[in-house]
Amino acid sequence: MDSQYSKRYSEEFKRDAIALARSSSKTITEVARDLRVSPESVRGWVKRDRIDRGEGGPGELTSAEREELTRLRRQNAEQQKTIEILKKSRTNLLTASPGRDIFGNPTRLPTTAVSMLPPGGIGHGHRADRGCQDLPQRPHP
Repeated sequence: MDSQYSKRYSEEFKRDAIALARSSSKTITEVARDLRVSPESVRGWVKRDRIDRGEGGPGELTSAEREELTRLRRQNAEQQKTIEILKKSRTNLLTASPGRDIFGNPTRLPTTAVSMLPPGGIGHGHRADRGCQDLPQRPHP
């Protein structure tokens, strides 16, 4: 009983089948029958070889071009995932609550020190050597 799954053939076997199909006066079906392989397989191998040798039609990609295209698509997908993660991180950072990190945990530094700065900030008539004496005092929670 034959397997419902396709068989895998070595590259050497495929090269030999292609060479036999190209050099003999037999049809691809006859070559396939002699090798006990499906004619569609041999036909596909011969077609792929023709394209790889530059004899393909317009728009047909060589094996090297197909591999590069696959690699670039995989790389593009990874970069798109990275971009989405960075967008979500940026959104989380921009929408984080004051006094909390991006995960909602309290930060170690209290925000009261920042909120106690004068409206114009330090440097508008405040002397640095006086330190926090110029800052309005608020009770800590």
